[in-house]
Parts: sequence; structure tokens; C-alpha cells
Amino acid sequence: MLGIGRREFITLLGGAAAWPLAARAQRPAKMLRVGTVAGTPKSSPQWVAFERRMGELGYQEGKNFSFDFLQAASADEYEVLYRKLAAQAPDVILAIGPEIGLRSALAATRTLPIVMIAIDYDPLARGYVTSLARPSGNVTGVVFQQIELAAKRIQLIKDNFPDRPTATMFWDELSADQWKAARDTAATLGLQLFGIELHESPYDYEAAFGKVPLDHRGMLIIPTSPSLFRDRARLADFALKHRILSMFVFREWVDAGGLLCYGPSITALFARVAEFVDRIARGAVPSDLPIEQPTKFEMVVNLKTAKAIGVDLPTAILLRADEVIE
Repeated sequence: MLGIGRREFITLLGGAAAWPLAARAQRPAKMLRVGTVAGTPKSSPQWVAFERRMGELGYQEGKNFSFDFLQAASADEYEVLYRKLAAQAPDVILAIGPEIGLRSALAATRTLPIVMIAIDYDPLARGYVTSLARPSGNVTGVVFQQIELAAKRIQLIKDNFPDRPTATMFWDELSADQWKAARDTAATLGLQLFGIELHESPYDYEAAFGKVPLDHRGMLIIPTSPSLFRDRARLADFALKHRILSMFVFREWVDAGGLLCYGPSITALFARVAEFVDRIARGAVPSDLPIEQPTKFEMVVNLKTAKAIGVDLPTAILLRADEVIE
């Protein structure tokens, strides 16, 4: 079962303790070329964390490191952009976020090393890798466990807000698996969960909310996808405007004004991916590097938002929170 760590940082599996020793060795002399396709801008917190960690490992963009960052406006663009990227034969390709990222990267190359950050899907269940401990082919990286976490968030809501028998979840194409896990768990636990699928980014949250039954408008659950993460400030403002309890995935939503979140640190995991890239730059191949999963998860609560929407949060939530924003 996924547990809640208290005031703990992310710890990862797969021999992580030995890696910092390698990080202190001399940098490779040649230019390291890394490329990715992403649905979020390069200025997003997770990419800032990735580039910061690359710098700490001795890589300076323009000197011994180049980062080819291609931004996809929609899921339809991933395949063509990864083909374009693979044609340039970078040293490492990053396959980020939704399943379409890894699927498109593998369609473009079966030889170039791929470091995945599987946020919205389970690559083992989908057959992209045959083992976490001994990855197959040219893929390694980090798996966020979002499907299990989507179910865990429903459990947290049910346990801590027993007087709230209904909730609504906004979801989109790239977060469909999270919606299904949440829906199935809610049915098992007796939480009445109403789902609204969002179409045509930028999403019209007001129009979506207008389709929600009146008795389901007290709590909003948001999964993660490139579009939903990009809209984190809009979603936090939306929930605040309508005085809705809101549950999110990452702390970045809560920093923007959302009520609470439960999940791993996205910035810590992107920083960890930089260490995968460094290992490959030193000669490791993906099959040498076990795929890692977060073992610590953080709950962050925005008490300022709770007061603004007139909600007294349960003591159990405040005691379990790793951080309370006041």
C-alpha cells in the first residue's frame, strides 16, 4: 500500500545511494546532446529542476551540454516531433509524462537511449518494459505510480471528509487511466464521483462545471496531464472562485492556491532523471539502470485557501500534512 511520509524527502529505489559518488567524478569531455518533446513549457518548475541538477553535475548548456526542447501543443504532435528529434541522433532522449511520449519515442528509435518519466501510465503493465529491476531494450527512468495514487487520493477523501458523499473529477484524454482508477475506487468505497471529460485545449472549466449536478459541486479532484498541469493556476483560481474543496496531484497546484495535494515531488524526480542522463553519458546503458519508483509521498495543505473558502480542515489532515501553507 502507498503510505504517507511525514516531512521526508523523496527516496528512490534501484541503488540510488551509490550514484552521488559517480556524480563527483570528472565530466565527459564531449558535448552531451539531450532532447525531449514536452507538453509543458521549458520554464515549468520540473524542467527548471532538471536543468539545475544538470548544472550541479557539471553540465553547462552551450559548453558541454545541449538540450533540444520541442514543445507539443497537443497529443497529435508527439509522434512527428519525436521523429524529428531522433533524426538528429541525440545522446539521450527523454520521454516525458503521458504514454504517447514513450510510445512515440520508441516508434522513432529502438537504439538511442531513452530515459522516461512515466507520469500518467504504468509502462510495465502496458508492456513497454518487461522488468523494473532489469529494463529491456533502450528504456529506463522513473515511474510515478499515478494510477495507484489516483485510487489513494479517493481513499484519502473518503477517510477524511466522510460528510462529503459526492465529488467531481475533471479529466482529459491523457489522464483517462487516472479517471478510471479513481472512478472504480470511488464505486468500491461508496463515494459518488461524477466525471467530466475535457476537450479542446485551452479547456473551458466554467462550461464543464455547468454540466456538473448541483449536489456534486462541493469537491473537485484534478488528475495530472500536460494541459492540467499547465493550467494549475487557472484551476486553483477556479476552485477558489467557486469555494470548492480541491484535491490535486503535485504541490505546484497548492503553491498556486489549490487546497491540498498528495503525491511525489515532481521536481525531485526530474532532478533524479538528470542523474540517469549523467550515468548514460558516462557509458552506462539503459539496461544497467533499474527503473525507479518514488517511495515517499508528500501531502501539502494550503490553510490560507481553506480559510478563504470557509472550510475547517480535519485535524487528521493537518497532522498528516508534510507542509501546511499559512
